[in-house]
Amino acid sequence: MFFHRGTLSQNPSQVPGVRAFAILSGIESVSRGILISVFPVSMYRIFEDAQRVSEVYFMIGVLSMLVTLLVPWVSHSIPRRWLYTLAVITFIAAALLCAWSSTWVFAVGLALFTLSGVVIFVCFNAYIMDYVNRVKLGECQALQLFYSGAAWTIGPFLGIWLMTQWKPAPFILSAIAACLLLAVFWYYRLGNGKAIHRGAGVPPNPFAYLYRFLRQPRLVSGWTFAVMKSSGWWVYILYLPIYAVENGHSEQLGGALLSLSNAFLFLTPLIIKTMRGRVRLAIIIGFLCSGTLFLLASTGLSGSSATIALLVLASLFMILLDVCAGLPFLMAVRPSQRTEMSAVYSTYRDVSGVITPGAASLVLMFAPLKAIFGLTAAGFFGCAFIASKLHPRLGMQRYKPLEIEPLPAKATSG
Repeated sequence: MFFHRGTLSQNPSQVPGVRAFAILSGIESVSRGILISVFPVSMYRIFEDAQRVSEVYFMIGVLSMLVTLLVPWVSHSIPRRWLYTLAVITFIAAALLCAWSSTWVFAVGLALFTLSGVVIFVCFNAYIMDYVNRVKLGECQALQLFYSGAAWTIGPFLGIWLMTQWKPAPFILSAIAACLLLAVFWYYRLGNGKAIHRGAGVPPNPFAYLYRFLRQPRLVSGWTFAVMKSSGWWVYILYLPIYAVENGHSEQLGGALLSLSNAFLFLTPLIIKTMRGRVRLAIIIGFLCSGTLFLLASTGLSGSSATIALLVLASLFMILLDVCAGLPFLMAVRPSQRTEMSAVYSTYRDVSGVITPGAASLVLMFAPLKAIFGLTAAGFFGCAFIASKLHPRLGMQRYKPLEIEPLPAKATSG
């Protein structure tokens, strides 16, 4: 495990809280959000072929999934704080490599940028499971999204604008944000996480923990929720702009709608108050409402403008899922399996990034683009059904048994 090594000693007053993790998440979102729209445009400029760009992204996605699953195995040799530090340094180097590359080297930089981001994400989730009480996980998730709202709202447009002024500019800004991320990480002294001792040695097979994951239904359900809500965002980001253009709307409309949807992140404090103690209900509502709106959008009965409006409204409920859909997984992880299961959980981004374009390609062979929205709705409804099987008290405060002081012993006479 990650946790058997010497960790930095912390008294309770020094343990980082949910705001510390929200700050770290917000800074990381600046470094990634500024480049989210820059990478695809730059790749297309280099290869001038959408098919070639798709192939590169597919290969990076598969490689990213493998790296995610290998992180727990690597963590037996590299303490977590140094693994996180190495990943951020690689992140910075990759951004600077992309800043001054205009050939296939740029694709190498993109791969390094993506893989280092995966390692950061795995370590970050392991730290959260170490230091955040299970009852406060929902608050932690929501605060992360709230602190990241500005980065994801402004970043895509700012990155493209900076690139038109000076190509290296967005990459340099991303690298500066990553330097700040590393400084703040060491300021909070997260160390290697909590020390967890167990008798078993290092498993010889780095993927042995996948069997333990598959034997725990709550972990499988939580991972499935994360994959599906991520797939919903993939559909929204990739196919809504295409649908808009195909129906005579502006090419800039897709970017504007993405910024509008990301602005919903500022509603997360309200979501925290509303869903407190109602995790299962929040997940069911999120999937049911998103699924219903995607299904209505797939019919296209009210015209393209109404279809676009339905999908924008659906993104509000996907924000709700961003807050709560991963909580069943995070709350069910055993302390001795935090790093391994954090790696498994982190694969949801890679899996959704592979299966969503693949499934969409199959659908488009036989049906119009609107059918992709219907397929997404079916996935949402399936997750709502799975969520209905969760424990109704999921996320509620557990009551501690009363501690009754023993009665004083009777004095013996005489």
